[in-house]
Amino acid sequence: MTDIRTAIAGERTDLADLLTELPAEDWDKPTLCEGWRVREVVAHITMPFRLSTPRFLLELVRARGNFDRLADRRARRDAADFSAAELTDCLRQNINHPWKPPGGGYQGALSHDVIHGLDITVALGIDRVVPADRLHHILDDIKPRQLKYFGVDLTGIQLRATDLDWTCGTGDQVMTGTAQDLLLVLCNRTLPPGRTSTARVAVGARSRGLRPRDRQE
Repeated sequence: MTDIRTAIAGERTDLADLLTELPAEDWDKPTLCEGWRVREVVAHITMPFRLSTPRFLLELVRARGNFDRLADRRARRDAADFSAAELTDCLRQNINHPWKPPGGGYQGALSHDVIHGLDITVALGIDRVVPADRLHHILDDIKPRQLKYFGVDLTGIQLRATDLDWTCGTGDQVMTGTAQDLLLVLCNRTLPPGRTSTARVAVGARSRGLRPRDRQE
C-alpha cells in the first residue's frame, strides 16, 4: 500500500488533470452534493488551501459554530469569485499541501478529496476508477462516528465490495457494488440507478438501516 501522503498527492494530481480537460459547460452541472454544481464542489475541495486558521475560526463563529453552514456559504462565494481555471490551478498548486481536517488526520484529507472527486465524476457519468490502495486507506479506517455524521445506519445491512476484499457491517441484507460506490453509500449519497444491488441472505429478513432512497436496486 502506498504512503498516505503519496496517495493524497496522487488523488489531487488525477483530479486536477481531469478538471483541466472538463468541458466548460460541465462546471455548471449538478453533482452528488445536493445543491452544489461542479464549481462549488471544487471550491470546497480547495477551501482549506485558501483559508487560514484564524479566518476559518472567524467564519465558523459567523456561522454560529455550524461547519456545514460555513462550508456552503464559502463554496458558493468562492465558486462565484474564482473561474474554473483558477480553481483547478489552486488544486494543482497544492498537491502536496499538508492540510488535515480536525481529528481526521491524513486519512481524512484523502477521504475528503476522493469522496468529493466521486461526487463530480459519478454525477457526470465519467468512468473513473479510484486506485485500490487509496480506497483501502479510506475504507479500512471507517469509524462509527463517520457514519453517524453522514446519517447512515447499517443495522441489519452488510456492504460487500465486488472489486476489493472489503465488507462493512453485518446483517441479513447484503448490498453489493464497487468499493467506490459503497464508499458513497457510506457518505449517504444518492447513486444513479443500477450501481449497487441488494439481496436478502435469510428468509423473512426485514429491510432495515439505510433509508430507501439510499438503496439502489
